[in-house]
Amino acid sequence: MTAGIHPEPLGVTVSTEALLLDEQFTGRLSYHELEVDAPGDPLLVSTRLVESGISDTHVLYERPGAWAVALGALAEITLTPSEAVLELVDGPRTSLRWTDSPVDRVAELLERLAIDGWRAYGWAAFELAYAHAGMPELIPDGETLLHLVVPHTEVRIADGRATIRSTNPDLLDTIRALLVTPAPVRDYEPSPVAVEHSNADAYRASVAAAVEDIRERRLQKVILSRVVEVDHPVDLVGTYVVGRQRNTPARSFLISMGGLRATGFSPEIVAEVDETGWVTTQPLAGTRELSILDADNTDLRADLLSDTKEIFEHAISVKVSWEELTELCEPGSVVVDDYMAIKERGSVQHLASSVSGQLTAGRNPWQAFITLFPAVTASGIPKKAAYPVIQRHETHPRGLYSGAVLTVDQSGALDAALVLRTIFQRDGKTWLRAGAGIVEQSRPERELEETCEKLRSVALHVVRA
Repeated sequence: MTAGIHPEPLGVTVSTEALLLDEQFTGRLSYHELEVDAPGDPLLVSTRLVESGISDTHVLYERPGAWAVALGALAEITLTPSEAVLELVDGPRTSLRWTDSPVDRVAELLERLAIDGWRAYGWAAFELAYAHAGMPELIPDGETLLHLVVPHTEVRIADGRATIRSTNPDLLDTIRALLVTPAPVRDYEPSPVAVEHSNADAYRASVAAAVEDIRERRLQKVILSRVVEVDHPVDLVGTYVVGRQRNTPARSFLISMGGLRATGFSPEIVAEVDETGWVTTQPLAGTRELSILDADNTDLRADLLSDTKEIFEHAISVKVSWEELTELCEPGSVVVDDYMAIKERGSVQHLASSVSGQLTAGRNPWQAFITLFPAVTASGIPKKAAYPVIQRHETHPRGLYSGAVLTVDQSGALDAALVLRTIFQRDGKTWLRAGAGIVEQSRPERELEETCEKLRSVALHVVRA
């Protein structure tokens, strides 16, 4: 049986092919499930599944206490500057034009999936924010704004147990064998990438120019980034294993979709929405390096907590997150927890807060996501004022950088990780990228140093292919 879609409502454009074929795809598709023990390190077990050869399309997504691996695709959704497209494997293609918020069309397409218990995995480009803000002129030609897959096979691991789900029952035993057989220990040898000098002069100049924009009251804060190219082949799985062993991320991921590959160790979430509609975002702003010496870290933390520039940068980021959630949530439900706590994230430590609230009736997870997207800590304040400044001062489109890797369930749960501390591959090129928050008190040399501190969260752990 093949997955299908439901008929289109009046007023929505759908491809002629989808209309003609819809009657052939009215049955619902269900997953076969198997629960088994999953002994061993879930990091090694999960990466073994990725390397199994079951599918070149895969997403590994880790959140606290849980690992998920998506393999292959039953359905794919892509979002362009003009339309949202749903393509079913061996099935019809549906195209919806969008005019207001593009993610509304994504939500519509997901609702039409005739796949019981689906979970979609994928990513959103930073430039999705330009589309949502009504600034299409800032979007590069041919840019994909969002890409989701509903996998044909999925493994969820937690507490030493694994749930295997597949539309192909023959794969259940194949994956069970991979899970119960001890994964071989591989001795990866990192080849650190130097990050100090790449585009350094141009970055200092960009920071100085952005400070002038802020002094002229065009905006309060903007995050500017720089690219560090990697000039040798990279083993992304090996880099993920070594980097995850040496990082303490809020989320981690390893993806291969549509020609884009990346692995990263996200320091914060853009949005987490549970099945009840409780939504959380975690702004991190304010940074110092993380030393291997406890005594040094004590001094660095004290310096971070007393630095007026860093405290201001964090406080205004929390304020924006509060205001965004207040628009979405029940009156009086929005709260701030762990205000200005110190969070260690790989080679750096940050000022961190958590802002949460209860979505009002009628609001859905996608509305929460797009309201909080992009993360205020990766864009600027006001966000819309920051977008042309970012485009003017950065030499490369951002794409996945400072966008999100995300999962969304049929139940309504959504989890979106901010894409920082990541290595990217596409079209034969490999690169790193990191930025810093620029405010009126910023100094170009210090902001350059901050990008180096962040880049080392990945650069020190890069494994050659």
